[in-house]
This record gives sequence, structure tokens and C-alpha cells, in this order.
Amino acid sequence: MLVKNYMEDIVDELMPGVLEKYDDICKCPKCLNDIKAIVLNNLSPKYISTERGMLYTKLNELSRQFNTNIVKEIVLAINIVSKNPSHSH
Repeated sequence: MLVKNYMEDIVDELMPGVLEKYDDICKCPKCLNDIKAIVLNNLSPKYISTERGMLYTKLNELSRQFNTNIVKEIVLAINIVSKNPSHSH
């Protein structure tokens, strides 16, 4: 197993559910990557390198507060990107 930031997996898992609540924002790959980058920059990384680390992190993920904090950061990032897209449509 490689060293990886497990928060990327969690953001990838939670972001689509949050995005589907927004009809009026751009969901092009550039905007989605901008949203993800902002979220990951605002969350503490959770690096794992072993199966044991993966299990510990998955247990932590079950915490409602853990997921609530990530969803909150996703909503904040959506608001930032939708008001300031890095492209023109």
C-alpha cells in the first residue's frame, strides 16, 4: 500500500451527494477539481500507509461529526467556486 491522503477518498465519496443539491452551479471538471482542492486544503490530511491505518481511519469516518465537518467544507468550497469560477461560460 502506498502512502496516501485518505481524505481524498472521503471527499470523493461525499462530494457527489452534496453537489446534486445544487442545480445552478457549473459542474465541469475544472470547477469540480477547484472545489475538491479547496476542500482538501481546508481539511487536515489523514495519511495512511498500512491496512491497520485504513481500518482506524474507516472507524473514524463513522463519526457523524467527521462527515458533517467535511460536508460543511464542501458547501463552503461550492460557494467560493460558483461565485468565482476560473473560466467563463
